Amino acid sequence: MDAFLTGIESLAGRYLTHRKRVKAYNKSRPKTILWEIWSWVDALIFAVFWVIIINQFLFQFFLIPTPSMVSTLNVNDRVAVIKNAYGTELYPGGRKISTSSRKVERDDIITFYNPEYESKGPVFDLLSQVVFMGTLSLVNIDRNPDGSIAERLYVKRAVGMSGDTVRFEHGNVYIKPAGEQSFIPEEDFRAENGLSTGPHRSVDMSLYPGLDAYADLLAYQQYGIMAQAPAEIISRYESLDKSTNVFDMYAVEKEKARMISLIDPTDMSARSLYNAAENGIFVPEGSILPLGDNRDNSRDGRYFGPVGENKINGKVVFRFWPLNNISVLSGK
Repeated sequence: MDAFLTGIESLAGRYLTHRKRVKAYNKSRPKTILWEIWSWVDALIFAVFWVIIINQFLFQFFLIPTPSMVSTLNVNDRVAVIKNAYGTELYPGGRKISTSSRKVERDDIITFYNPEYESKGPVFDLLSQVVFMGTLSLVNIDRNPDGSIAERLYVKRAVGMSGDTVRFEHGNVYIKPAGEQSFIPEEDFRAENGLSTGPHRSVDMSLYPGLDAYADLLAYQQYGIMAQAPAEIISRYESLDKSTNVFDMYAVEKEKARMISLIDPTDMSARSLYNAAENGIFVPEGSILPLGDNRDNSRDGRYFGPVGENKINGKVVFRFWPLNNISVLSGK
């Protein structure tokens, strides 16, 4: 690592020395319009180059695009991310070095590469990240087909650590730490270990009987047997407050898989999905399970599973925008 940083420093020194000589030479030349234009272009290239270097190896500004971390981090907040907190990434999305002594700690707020991101090709992926870094996160050319910003990077909280098993029951999180035999409600686990109180629920627990009924009816509909759905399930669904715009889709998919396995015991996919959700998500060595603080409105590890530490590219440490909400952010 020291050799790598020394090399960067040496390269920078040679570049700055050469630049100084060029500027001294240009001062002795007659100033023309083309010279003025080139002077501005040269200065811009120089500034962007160093912004990219700083963003890649030291820290990067990041715009929060979704409500998954509300109210710890709100939509359009701007934060500073320490890029070498867990090792040095040689190039955007590339391998990391010096990672052995820099490990993610429980409750860190992290940035990591979205496991569900659909690549548009290595050239575009690299170009979009260079543009994003070079403009201090102001310009993102990576878009979805509908025009929305493609989330190549996610910001979440490191909740499950290596060896943990994390289970979800009607949106509530239960953690079985490595070496323990029983699950602990997350709220109790956080209180016992002095962790952040940022994670929270937004779905009223009274909605779950109706949500379960909705999931059951989806299973009946999938098999074309809606007429056989029990009146009790229909009654619970009809009592569901459908005016709410936030539902626990993880719980819906889990209950739907349970009902499908009852309707058709030969559907091994549904049985496997339900059993996996019932048993919980095991976090293997060298991985973490990231979850959003806004639990009921977050696409996170519940859906795509644990994330390898080699895919984590930074630690969120400071919010600098909006000005009336500047704050230091830490896991504990």
